[in-house]
Amino acid sequence: FNKARGHSTLYVCGTDEYGTATEARAIEEGISPRELCDKYHDLHTGIYKWFEIEFDIFGRTSTPQQTQIAQDIFRQLYKNGYLAVRESRQPYCENHRSFLADRFIEGTCPKCAYEDARGDQCDKCGSVDYEALDLINPRCKICPGSTPIPRDTRHIHLKLDKLQPAIEEWFAEACIRGAWSKNGKVITESWLKEGLRERSITRDLSWGTPVPLDVFSNATNEAEIFKDKVFYVWFDACIGYVSITANYTDEWEKWWRAPNDVQLYQFLGKDNVPFHSVVFPGSQIGSGQEWVKCFHLSTTEYLNYENGKFSKSRGIGVFGDTAQKSGVSADVWRYYLLKNRPETADTQFEWRSFIEANNNELLAKLGNFVNRVIKFVNVNYASLVPDYSSRIADSCFDKPKGQVNEHLAEYVTNLESVNLREGLTNAMAIAQAGNNFLQSNGFNNKLVKEEPEKAAAVTGIAVNLVYLLASIFGPYLPASSSSILEQLGAPPSMLISNHWSADDLKPGHVIGKAKHLFSVIDSKKEDEWREMYGGTQAERAKKEEDAAKAAAKKAAGKAKKAEAKAKKTA
Repeated sequence: FNKARGHSTLYVCGTDEYGTATEARAIEEGISPRELCDKYHDLHTGIYKWFEIEFDIFGRTSTPQQTQIAQDIFRQLYKNGYLAVRESRQPYCENHRSFLADRFIEGTCPKCAYEDARGDQCDKCGSVDYEALDLINPRCKICPGSTPIPRDTRHIHLKLDKLQPAIEEWFAEACIRGAWSKNGKVITESWLKEGLRERSITRDLSWGTPVPLDVFSNATNEAEIFKDKVFYVWFDACIGYVSITANYTDEWEKWWRAPNDVQLYQFLGKDNVPFHSVVFPGSQIGSGQEWVKCFHLSTTEYLNYENGKFSKSRGIGVFGDTAQKSGVSADVWRYYLLKNRPETADTQFEWRSFIEANNNELLAKLGNFVNRVIKFVNVNYASLVPDYSSRIADSCFDKPKGQVNEHLAEYVTNLESVNLREGLTNAMAIAQAGNNFLQSNGFNNKLVKEEPEKAAAVTGIAVNLVYLLASIFGPYLPASSSSILEQLGAPPSMLISNHWSADDLKPGHVIGKAKHLFSVIDSKKEDEWREMYGGTQAERAKKEEDAAKAAAKKAAGKAKKAEAKAKKTA
């Protein structure tokens, strides 16, 4: 959207590759952390490509630039007195003789009593404000039968308590100036109200950004203590936005060191808010350097699945990689997910409403209008936009054009405020306004014969409304937008303006042939998909295997009968 508004925009994302989760999964899969990261970076890249999410760069955090920038921020924090070495008690597994990073320990959550909470976060209540040793009945994830014991170790802590006044001052202004989403503000306020405390930013791991040893005095043995430790993932993960930008351009500082020229918009789930609204900006402030800090924080609640929860581990729900196998185009997925984006409260993914959104909205409103208009020009005007100049300014068209511009103004306001759901509603309202316009003006062959000048004006307005729809649906439905522009024979890119004049495509403009944007989804697919995505992945794999075996057995039986028949004939 910002690019379509003519703003210089950089769209950055990537895979957060360091930390305990990576090491744990690599152990499970029997491969190295680097091999695991390569595998999943490629997987995520493919998924985003299929969904046509067009990042300027989809990078990763396991790069030299990440090490350089994260270590530089660490050095500045150390120099400015915001880091301290603390001795603490950490879980230690006597079985494999190693300290356990947070994700390698599981147990009962001290906040909500969920029995499978991790040492760093509870997936049920979302709490991250406890230590791994606070878990009740802890167990080692690597050696499930082993109970971790506490043992003394040393780690470096970020003095968030010392930084709190500066963080509060920044937050108080930033959340209002940038109009943060309500949940982002509430979660941040909760952390600040409770009082920030020191947080450890190092871990006993091998896979991560190494602690720079040059900050330690030769008179101490701290360099020896920290030579095998790395940064905690939530200290250096957000720095990944900076390092990924540095991988994109050597002039990365123009994006990250110019707070008066750049606005940073961040999109995330509510469980990650504190790291983006407290830890990362706190580190930026504590470095004493000039940084672009968060302008707008867009935080979502949870998207649930069929009155339950999505669960990757249990195979419940449809995910990015499996959505591609559904046979439904990426634009339909994009529309439904954005239509149900949990911006202010949890929302539900339901197969029935998914099908209805395609059939009753995308197809019936947007697809029908576009196809009807372009096909009408193909048939009645030999694929040329008719000369609408004599009647387009008639007062009878003022009201429908005014209604479109009212919806357009609301659309622009909502998108600039990052109200993505409302913006999509506005866009679809313009499509429906187009259908109403055709209906009220008797858009058919009779109109062309009996009132040719009015027919030309109605057609001209309708064609230009199709052109407008291509632009405003572009951020939401890129493939459909491209198809509309191709059918119109219009330029591949266009800006979204504040006002629609209904005359961008001039009389005589040659348009292409009409094509369908969407197709009907059979209602029977509801039960099929619910069953397909409702069991565990193992159950689905077994079903597929059994079906394949049955098909092979049936084919073998047919072949045997054919062979017997051939012998009998001979």
